Amino acid sequence: MKIGLNGTVMDASEAVISVYDHGFLYGMGLFETFRTYRGKPYLLERHMKRLQAGCDQLGIKYAPDPESVTSLMQELLAANGLEDGYVRLTVSAGVAELGLPTGDYEQPNVLLLVKALPAVNDAAIMKGRELRLLRTRRNTPEGGIRFKSLHYMNNIIAKRELLAGGASFGAEGLMLSGEGWLAEGIVSNLFFVKDDIVYTPSIRTGILPGITRQRVLELAREAGYAVQEGLYIWEQLLGADEIWLTNSIQELVPVTALTNADGRKVAVNGGEAGNITKRLLSIYRETTLIDLDGTER
Repeated sequence: MKIGLNGTVMDASEAVISVYDHGFLYGMGLFETFRTYRGKPYLLERHMKRLQAGCDQLGIKYAPDPESVTSLMQELLAANGLEDGYVRLTVSAGVAELGLPTGDYEQPNVLLLVKALPAVNDAAIMKGRELRLLRTRRNTPEGGIRFKSLHYMNNIIAKRELLAGGASFGAEGLMLSGEGWLAEGIVSNLFFVKDDIVYTPSIRTGILPGITRQRVLELAREAGYAVQEGLYIWEQLLGADEIWLTNSIQELVPVTALTNADGRKVAVNGGEAGNITKRLLSIYRETTLIDLDGTER
């Protein structure tokens, strides 16, 4: 496997990062995951803007250059025999003395990884997924809003609970905020529909301000749907007409079954993907190719 470290493509076995890197010692680092379509990264400018904002707040001196990232990514895809891929760009704070920092991080380590995208089976996607309510609560964000940071323990504990609970293959876990509001999935943002209104939890709940989440909000408004961001509870989700999840790799994923923390399962929309879900997924895919062929909106 070939990887990119500080702008150079090399074998993964050759990559070395110091044990004094504060990404390892203190979790000081951020990452972005995105995917390519026809070899081009989608919404890269937005991912880089979020990454830059996080680095600025953490004192990590890194200025992402979308053109350089794209060039290295394409070289890396080719080196791994991939036309398209799942891409992760990680910025780790870099080497510093043992102990909490007293200044900015001037020389971060930048790691680029790619792997094959999951196989797409639209028939299977339309059958939807189970969304299981977890007892693990979403922890509070690192700053004013949640960073996409190397502090991923909360998500991993949630994933372990999901696996231990006997969830169906491909199921996603749903975390509530500490106050009990609907928050987000382990690796996804949450949407639901009631009476043709599209709802999604507010950033105030401490969720990650997802790039795909924001794009879907834009597309829903452009398609004429009323959209509301707010504070919602599990019982409102149980009464939803449609539910779906979003992330940058899987786009929009219908939810066709809800399971509470005690294992009781109920069907959503009769166990089928809803019409609004299907329409927005279609619009998302169409606009993706349009945006990549022209100017990203």
